Amino acid sequence: MSGRTFFITGANSGFGYAIAAAAIHQGDIVIGTVRSEEARERLKERLPAVRPVFCDVTRFDRVDEIVRRAEAEHGPVDVLINNAGYGHEGIIEESPLDEMRRQFDVNVFGAVAVAKAFLPRFRERRRGFIVNVTSMGGMITMPGLGFYCASKFALQGLSEVMRAEMAPFGVHVTALCPGSFRTDWAGRSMVRSERSVADYDQLFDPMRLARRAKSGKQLGDPDRLAAAVLDLVATEDPPAQLLLGSDALHLVSDKLERLRKEIGEWEAVTLSTDG
Repeated sequence: MSGRTFFITGANSGFGYAIAAAAIHQGDIVIGTVRSEEARERLKERLPAVRPVFCDVTRFDRVDEIVRRAEAEHGPVDVLINNAGYGHEGIIEESPLDEMRRQFDVNVFGAVAVAKAFLPRFRERRRGFIVNVTSMGGMITMPGLGFYCASKFALQGLSEVMRAEMAPFGVHVTALCPGSFRTDWAGRSMVRSERSVADYDQLFDPMRLARRAKSGKQLGDPDRLAAAVLDLVATEDPPAQLLLGSDALHLVSDKLERLRKEIGEWEAVTLSTDG
């Protein structure tokens, strides 16, 4: 299936770029958002067929107009890939609240602002597909990624509600939950809080060093993710969430098994509160 129009946030790098390239290759129209003239020039050089638009997803008051103008110039959008986001690494006690606010502004409020610009359009057209890029970190947690996981848990929950609200109108919503992929997420793109409390050294320092060392060598291939996304948006019965990557499968499966065990062990206490 080709000939659709994609709107991809953060299209100049990582998953956004990989999905944009794959969609263009199969004959789709891609509107890709960037935040700077430099990024726009780089994207056009690498993907001449892309149709770049400037969009800072944290400028919430401008998103509606950007989407309106994009559809006026390029036609109705069929698929929204809500991809813009970044990672924050830091122990919660050590990390300033301003860094958490920025993480949520981009990963949660920015994603919701873009989705909300499309929801009435998709609802009125009785079709459309929203892919909210969350993470396995929206289903499991890891020490040192508290702000990031919190933002992805929030987007995961919002995606489930959005899916239920839009289903009566023929609009699909799926949360995409990748594991570790060979993007720059854990490299120069990640914001890292300064260390300040020695008590956390033994827990956290080896994890930070390992994450840096692994950056660029992860099992996940962004091009294979892009192919999976194109398959996803072509289906008439998409899942509520789609895990991608063997590490995501194993870690989330382990979490579910621990959760089932814990629920069973505490079942009597759970039921004891009914009056």
